[in-house]
Amino acid sequence: MQAGRHNDELAAYPESFRTSWLHTELYRARNFKQWMSKGLYLGTLMVGIEQKLLGGNVPWTLHHQHWDHEMLRPASQCKPIEYPKPDGKLTFDRLSSVFISNTNHEENQPAHLTLKDPSVPVNVNWQTYAGPESRYCPAAVYEFVKNDDGSERLVINAQNCVHCKTCDIKDPTQNIVWVTPEGGGGPNYPNM
Repeated sequence: MQAGRHNDELAAYPESFRTSWLHTELYRARNFKQWMSKGLYLGTLMVGIEQKLLGGNVPWTLHHQHWDHEMLRPASQCKPIEYPKPDGKLTFDRLSSVFISNTNHEENQPAHLTLKDPSVPVNVNWQTYAGPESRYCPAAVYEFVKNDDGSERLVINAQNCVHCKTCDIKDPTQNIVWVTPEGGGGPNYPNM
């Protein structure tokens, strides 16, 4: 930046990505999720045609007709899923997995997860959707706990965040604000 080259470098990154093998590979698979959202059989047939017969080189790109967070149904329309307890051999609890990610956030940094309206998690998400934050977050960042009077409240354990941005995408009310933490905190995968 001191040499005045920051504009050149920022423009060069997207161009380098567009000419890379990764862009080619991702571009070929761009329709997978859209086809599979149309059903297992149709999705399998169309992905097979696109990938096996045409090698992913198709002249069309499918687009979703809705945002991901708009597809969450109220809890009253769903059957609760009872997951088996982690066995510690093949399946593990979420906090053990967070530990393995070497997630670290500075204690004195500003919170990178905030709420636009603190009343929404309990008044809307808990009452309508049975608190999806506690289920869609892979790192147990969002936790509903009982107050002394028996009411629920949302606790945000931001130090567990692995920066997957699922909360930014899946929150049905788009009430959670995820910003990049300062100081380079977050998961540290040394072998990647």
